[in-house]
Amino acid sequence: MINGNVSHWWQEIGVPEPRPALPGNIDVDVAIVGAGFTGLWSAYYLKKAKPELRVVVLEQRHVGYGASGRNGGWLTNAITGGREQYVPSHGAGEAERFQLAMNETVNEVIRVSEVEGIEADIKKGGEFTVAYTPAQEARLRKFVNDEAQWESTNVQLLESAEAMAKVNVHNTHVAAWHPHSARIQPAKLISGLAIAAELLGVEIYENTRVEEILPHRVLTTHGSVSAEFVVRATEGFTAGLRGLKRLWLPMNSSLIATEPLPKSVWEELNWSNGEVVGDFAHVYMYAQRTHDDRVAIGGRGVPYKYGSKTDLDGQTPEATVKGLREILKRMFPLTKDSSIDHVWSGVLGVPRDWSATVGLDMRTGIAWGGGYVGTGVTSTNLAGRTITDLILGKQTELTTLPWVNHTVRKWEPEPLRWIATKVLYKAYGFADRSELNGRSTTSPVAHLADVVTGK
Repeated sequence: MINGNVSHWWQEIGVPEPRPALPGNIDVDVAIVGAGFTGLWSAYYLKKAKPELRVVVLEQRHVGYGASGRNGGWLTNAITGGREQYVPSHGAGEAERFQLAMNETVNEVIRVSEVEGIEADIKKGGEFTVAYTPAQEARLRKFVNDEAQWESTNVQLLESAEAMAKVNVHNTHVAAWHPHSARIQPAKLISGLAIAAELLGVEIYENTRVEEILPHRVLTTHGSVSAEFVVRATEGFTAGLRGLKRLWLPMNSSLIATEPLPKSVWEELNWSNGEVVGDFAHVYMYAQRTHDDRVAIGGRGVPYKYGSKTDLDGQTPEATVKGLREILKRMFPLTKDSSIDHVWSGVLGVPRDWSATVGLDMRTGIAWGGGYVGTGVTSTNLAGRTITDLILGKQTELTTLPWVNHTVRKWEPEPLRWIATKVLYKAYGFADRSELNGRSTTSPVAHLADVVTGK
């Protein structure tokens, strides 16, 4: 079993040949910090819209080194923190418009991949979410009922037999499915996107660590970059920038990938249409059937490291591997004798109110996108297009979406945020265990944790 080495996705295709580092001080039109999805989508759309711009992307390691190359491969339409949060401030119509934009963004990523010839193992089979305890079932049924009040969600309720005929998750009580989701191989998508951006004239400099972002200027280990606009696209690594330690909390998430499973197992599981699979636990899981017939399944391991530290190459504790293996065997008992070929971890950015944001401060020239809390494969594309319109001074349907220029208070200083995160995830774990052991309703401990976290 390989532990770390960035991710299974990168191991499958090979880490790219290193691009050159920043050669020294330069002047550009747009400097983008971070060569993940947010940064590269921004660069791609900026050059598409205005080819004469000099757009530079700065990356501390290599393209897709962070969450963009380590995630579960869910291209789905979820709005970080839920669309309902925007109803009090913007109204139900604007929240609905945001949801429709996310639905369309799933298709936009697929469209660009086809146009640019990016082979990313994309298969659009929808999102399939199961409940396998009475308490989960109650939450899921309420969720489907609430979703039915919105025009653009298209969520269907599947009773046990119908659900297990679609994807045979053991002991499914009830499930929800919607069509606005696809499975992807994220390293293939991000590497293909980088090549597409470079063909448009985008300059990507790797092994160049940004130390500080200033108005119209970026300070790096290899020189400074002066720019009319600077895009901060650093997601879970934002806390490493000077002055931004408490902006977004770097949350760890971990995955395991099985060996390729035989045809007989897949025939029994009936998991064949590219569905991404999740559950309604408090510490939820996420999974996909990979193009080469593995199960890649993820969830929270050690959710937070003291002082907002981020991992390097995805090393994952054995306790996390054990926990994910237990989930795998519980949901798919046919995999109980299958070996785990790879385990890895990465960090994602969590704002204090669990709501993603994109925006531009015209005074400083600093734009940003992030805080996706796990929805980034899709949200980053919408962010990149929105950042493009903001930088080009266009008033569009995207620049008026509710998340634009959304602000939130910073996280508490240490040791408060470390203590709180530890306690809260223990609370969610306790609630899940009590439900697995027969509790028929959601634990009050979970309700209290939701209030404290700001979900």
